[in-house]
Amino acid sequence: MDYKIIVIGTSAGGLDALKKLLPVFPPAFPVPIVIVQHLSSRSNGFMIQYLNSISSVRVKEAEEKELLAPATVYFAPPNYHLLIEDNQTLSLSVEKKVNYARPSIDVLFESAAYAFGKSIIGVILTGANHDGAKGLAQIKRAGGYTIVQSPETAYSGSMPKAAIAQTNPDRIISIDEIGIVLRDLFMKKPNRFI
Repeated sequence: MDYKIIVIGTSAGGLDALKKLLPVFPPAFPVPIVIVQHLSSRSNGFMIQYLNSISSVRVKEAEEKELLAPATVYFAPPNYHLLIEDNQTLSLSVEKKVNYARPSIDVLFESAAYAFGKSIIGVILTGANHDGAKGLAQIKRAGGYTIVQSPETAYSGSMPKAAIAQTNPDRIISIDEIGIVLRDLFMKKPNRFI
């Protein structure tokens, strides 16, 4: 399958998970990665700066109408929903919270499933609520590939468990395995996990 984008959702424990995941991707990684991490509305951008400093791919905050580019990781800004439009640009919204969150993982995943269909990989990582379960199920229904961090390896297993219950994901694996699976899938290396 010719996947064109990866979308990732995470919440409690997300920084620890992402600092293991993002440095695995090489500088020539051929697709964009779009992430919703639940943040305080007063977040100061430290997480993005830190992850950019330890990653070979570019890590940045998403901007309105920005065109998606490969080897770039886009984070939803604090207090904004992040959506992907049909023309592969990013859109920001201040509409009401979904699952008590803004940004909401479900909002990102559902828009991405609509825009990319079966050419998408959706990933749910650690988190303490159920945001993302509905969106991951939508990605699966659209024919995309779905991965969930194994709950027992997550800082908080609630979000992975909710996603597993609602989606029946293609893979349930540890954070270390997720990075290797994604890297090898796109860099055309043999993959011992798929």
